[in-house]
Amino acid sequence: MAMLIIDALASANHNVPPGHPEHAGRYEAAKTALLAVDDLHWVKAKPANRGELERFHTRAHVDRVLEACAAAGEGELVGLDADTVVSGASAAAGLQAAGAVVQAAELVMTAPQRTAFCLARPPGHHAEPDRAMGFCLFNSIAVGACHALDGLGLKRVAIIDIDVHHGNGSQCLAETDKRVFFASLHQAPLYPGTGTRKETGLNGNVLNIPLPDQTPVALWRQHFETELLPALEAFAPGMIFVSAGFDGHRDDPLGGFSLDDADYAWIAERLLSVAHKTADSRLVSVLEGGYDCPALGRSAAAFTAALAAG
Repeated sequence: MAMLIIDALASANHNVPPGHPEHAGRYEAAKTALLAVDDLHWVKAKPANRGELERFHTRAHVDRVLEACAAAGEGELVGLDADTVVSGASAAAGLQAAGAVVQAAELVMTAPQRTAFCLARPPGHHAEPDRAMGFCLFNSIAVGACHALDGLGLKRVAIIDIDVHHGNGSQCLAETDKRVFFASLHQAPLYPGTGTRKETGLNGNVLNIPLPDQTPVALWRQHFETELLPALEAFAPGMIFVSAGFDGHRDDPLGGFSLDDADYAWIAERLLSVAHKTADSRLVSVLEGGYDCPALGRSAAAFTAALAAG
């Protein structure tokens, strides 16, 4: 089964300071690797509009981000927090990243392809309704999930976060909307310091599985297989969104897990098996973390190849 790649071309122009881990080389590494994968249908991303952004974000937050981007002159940077900076071109990158997920949700409802991967940066899963943080400007996956519910009429959606860092921003959506199931399997303690077992959302629609540094891969898979997947299937979402962070890879400098390329293919296969059962095979994934470029490229290729083959 061929799958869609929604390519946010403006990702290449979001500038960060020298030495910053979330740099344009990440996008280029992932794109180069994906271009070698068979059965991918490439689509150029469209920017999200204000109405789409404001289903999740406050108007004040959208204004704040766009005004900071406008204030950054050519070659200049403006900090939103200690880790999150914008340049003049960051507005287009952020809008395209969010728009890519909206577009993917629309396409998997109607196109022959039922799976999509959004190739975009900056990442989004740390951005809260009124706060940019952790390299993230807009929460692209939350914006896409809101569109699936309120724009496309789905009754339930799920967000599965496989990034090594907890998706605190995405969890905010589930904490206010019982139509959303959010699950995260992440390293703890680690930034942003959220995602405990006690955080269960509305009637259990949040599942956090925090695991320590150097958790064996077999144990990681066991938690995914025996906890996360049954809860996901029981929720029966009409569309599955995946925050595809590849910083759980053993080569990643920002995390302490030991996953490898083949593990990301396995994750894709297992999530797609649930999508086949509950969501008419509809699965939308979006690039989040992954800060060793060779490992990022290989992992993204393995993940998408498994989806395309399924």
